[in-house]
Amino acid sequence: MNRFSPFKYSMILLVLALGVIYALPNLYPAQPAIQVAYTDSGKSADQALLETVSESLDKKSLNYDEIFLRDNNIVAKFFSIDDQLSAKTILQRALLDEAIIALNLEPTTPQWLKDIGGRPLKLGLDLSGGVHFLLEVDIESALNSRLEAQLNSYRKTFRDQKIYLANSSSKDMTMLFEFKDAEGLSSARRILNTDNIVGINGPMYSITENSERNVLSVEYTDASIKEIRDYAVGQNLTTLRNRVNELGVSEPVVQRYGSNRIVVQLPGVQDPTAAKKIIGKTANLEFRLEAKPNASRLRKEEFAFKDSFRTAFLEKNIVVTGDRVTNASTGFDENGQSQVNITLDMQGGRSMQRATGPNIGRGLAVLFVEQKSKSEIANDDEGNEIIIQTSYIEKKIISLATIQANLGNSFRITGVGSPQEASELALLLRAGALAAPMKFVEERTVSPSLGKENIETGFRSVVIGFMLVVLFMALYYRMFGIAANVALFSNLILITGIMSLLGAALSLPGIAGIVLTVGMAVDANVLIFSRIREELKTKDPQSAINDGFSRAFVTIFDANVTTLIASLVLYIIGTGPVKGFAITLSIGIVTSMFTAILVTRSIVNLVYGGKNIKELKV
Repeated sequence: MNRFSPFKYSMILLVLALGVIYALPNLYPAQPAIQVAYTDSGKSADQALLETVSESLDKKSLNYDEIFLRDNNIVAKFFSIDDQLSAKTILQRALLDEAIIALNLEPTTPQWLKDIGGRPLKLGLDLSGGVHFLLEVDIESALNSRLEAQLNSYRKTFRDQKIYLANSSSKDMTMLFEFKDAEGLSSARRILNTDNIVGINGPMYSITENSERNVLSVEYTDASIKEIRDYAVGQNLTTLRNRVNELGVSEPVVQRYGSNRIVVQLPGVQDPTAAKKIIGKTANLEFRLEAKPNASRLRKEEFAFKDSFRTAFLEKNIVVTGDRVTNASTGFDENGQSQVNITLDMQGGRSMQRATGPNIGRGLAVLFVEQKSKSEIANDDEGNEIIIQTSYIEKKIISLATIQANLGNSFRITGVGSPQEASELALLLRAGALAAPMKFVEERTVSPSLGKENIETGFRSVVIGFMLVVLFMALYYRMFGIAANVALFSNLILITGIMSLLGAALSLPGIAGIVLTVGMAVDANVLIFSRIREELKTKDPQSAINDGFSRAFVTIFDANVTTLIASLVLYIIGTGPVKGFAITLSIGIVTSMFTAILVTRSIVNLVYGGKNIKELKV
């Protein structure tokens, strides 16, 4: 009685051995490093950039371990965090807008562990540090853009209704319409009153009439400004979350901050330079018809092409913007050049159909709209050099093709550059367009030294809790307590190994989940040992051990399943730290079931199984 087969012992040892192997990478500390990549997505890091980085660091006599080229980045490794932070400042001043500088931690895992998928735990922002952005949504641009689109819409409506305008303009959140006669003024007023949609908090516009000059003034109300602001921030928030999800960043934080700001935190990224490129790009598309040669200067604008010195005149009216894109993928045209295949939503498809149907043979341009920043070195009040960033919007033509047929929901754009640029553009469009431009109010890197302090505090809490539990179990339950302690130690190894294998991120709430799991694992053993005590009153020791484990299993299983359901709900509904806690707790519940029942039972069987025991002390 109370014996396992050799096969069962082998399976338990195999699981524990795999847990040890995949937990091993966490014993190798990560090395401070910096990644450098060109700001221009079309350029890959090369030998020239490598030499520039090396020379800049050598001039300042900064110590580094090695500098090398990997994929599209230059990677520089350092011996300390202080050297890493100093190097970032040096390279930012040397390269300015030419390159993106990102802090990183390079794993030092041996190659044989990497070959079998071994990797250290990813750490959250509170443990390892990471990139922190504070972005401000340009509400004024969103309002002006909405106002300009509305102005063009009313111009077309009045023209279709034979209402003749003497003049029209938009300024300071107000549309001004001057009509040629009183009849036109009266007709336009009826149209505007009909279209003045009542929002959540009241009418969208306040309309003022000057009958002497035949002028109508249409101004946004406070309620409509609030609705537009909430929509712009909400849309940008969703878009940024989609972009971060496309990058595969673990444990990201993307949340609203105040009325028109968004906080983005990116911990545990494998390639921070790529993340900063995507997050930093507030790109959008505008589809416009090429202006006719005899078009008025008031109805057309001149734009330069993205990769040449050519320019072209486009109509001010926008056919479709990027926020109507539902899907975007990359491909190649008949000449082997990169292209982006675009699918529009129903409203976007109708707009494209209405614009291209009557204009077959004319040019249709694709404008790439991007908010960029420019860095300059200046001196502060104390004479210290500082880097000042100013933002501006750049619009460049990436494609100008002749309309061959009536376009609808699906079409393609060519001339987008390299496959990498096409892939990045497709990602930005697929993740969703921004409802309004954004500028970086704050960009900082959370120092890993803060994470080190948090790691030490969290690790200390786990050790203290673990040692107290181990001491209590050994003194109170004796040999059974020692078996439970071995199982408890195995549980921690399995949790670490599984989280490392899955690539899960560990944060302070995750450490709290581990501490809770330690208590739950011991609780299962306490239930088993208490049951064995009860069985000893009426049965012999071998039967008491066997029945104690088998009868306590139902209670343990029920308790753990209910906790697992709660943790799964936390994972599905929660975000950020709550998800980290739920992941750790869920893994801990499964491993504690294995160790508390099988590992503890195997040790007890090895000690007592098959022996003629007269007295059993539990």
